[in-house]
Amino acid sequence: MFRTFSFFLALTFASNVFAQSAGFLPKGEFPKTDFDNRSVEWESILSGGPPKDGIPSIDTPQFSTAEQAKEWLGDQEPVVSYVDGDDARAYPLQILIYHEIVNDVVNEKPVTVTFCPLCNASIVFNPVVDNQTLDFGTTGRLRNSDLIMYDRQSETWWQQFTGRGIIGKYNGTRLEQLASQIVSFKTFVETYPAGKILNRETGYARPYGNNPYTGYDDINNSPFLYNGPEDKRLPPMERILSLKADNKASLLIPTTKLETHPVLNIQYDSKPIVVIATSTATSALDKSSIAKSRDIPAAAAFSSELDGKTLEFEIKNNKLIDKETNSEWNAFGIAVNGPLKARQLMQVDSGVHFAFAWLAFEPEAVVFEFDDKE
Repeated sequence: MFRTFSFFLALTFASNVFAQSAGFLPKGEFPKTDFDNRSVEWESILSGGPPKDGIPSIDTPQFSTAEQAKEWLGDQEPVVSYVDGDDARAYPLQILIYHEIVNDVVNEKPVTVTFCPLCNASIVFNPVVDNQTLDFGTTGRLRNSDLIMYDRQSETWWQQFTGRGIIGKYNGTRLEQLASQIVSFKTFVETYPAGKILNRETGYARPYGNNPYTGYDDINNSPFLYNGPEDKRLPPMERILSLKADNKASLLIPTTKLETHPVLNIQYDSKPIVVIATSTATSALDKSSIAKSRDIPAAAAFSSELDGKTLEFEIKNNKLIDKETNSEWNAFGIAVNGPLKARQLMQVDSGVHFAFAWLAFEPEAVVFEFDDKE
């Protein structure tokens, strides 16, 4: 199925690349965009097949309770979890895979939830720029196999993976990334039983629950519509958990290794960090049915410093505990039992993505070396 889908889009891609290389600019589609103000080569931008808004964003999201969502959402299905104060929301990938962008308001604050299937990048942004709230749609274009969004106010083009404006008024501006995690529906509900679940009432008829990219995340596959450099340090479709620093190369942690190392106590940028991968969720890019796909680690990284003290974590009696207080912790970095109950660690990672995409946008990134003797 994926091969047929790829072949169809490849034909569209080839014709559009020819037009673009001949000097064509989509000014008819984007009359507000200042195409002269750009920071990337036009030749690096490829057509993904669909036109502007051909993959429609969700602009008036509707939500269900956990009990209602259980009728159509499997326990292990992956959701993007975003929490602000007492407002916890889950955005199922079975919906996002067909829309890629949700323009929402959480705890009375605007947020933009995004998911690019081709590079497995789920990123939540603060869409406020220069005191103006932007709302986003899809351009139908890709760069390094990653979604290029546009805002409807200025029609600036934005790279989803980096959150940076690349063409137009806001060229060079970066959106603020907000902490989020991909976890299973069950994991989300166990922690946030009153949380809101994005539902299928989107206004569009889509086969939600089915994966249109069947088999795409096979680690031996090559990325689709990718014409960037090849970095052989990792298989291109290896999922990596990324850690960024202001003045240091990013650290990439392969999640396949986390299957046997579900807890890592490390130092990065001179700061103590714990990587937690004690739960799993199904892949949204494996079998045709997301609910029946294979389980993969659901990973996140947190500062292990609390009240000026560094905690060290381990699995003990099948529970994640810190050695200093013997408190028990969950996948969200929240203490659920013990002296530190209800305390929460600060999340510090930049998400889980395919290795090829991160290495294309930041080739100087460092790959974490596991001690396989542990």
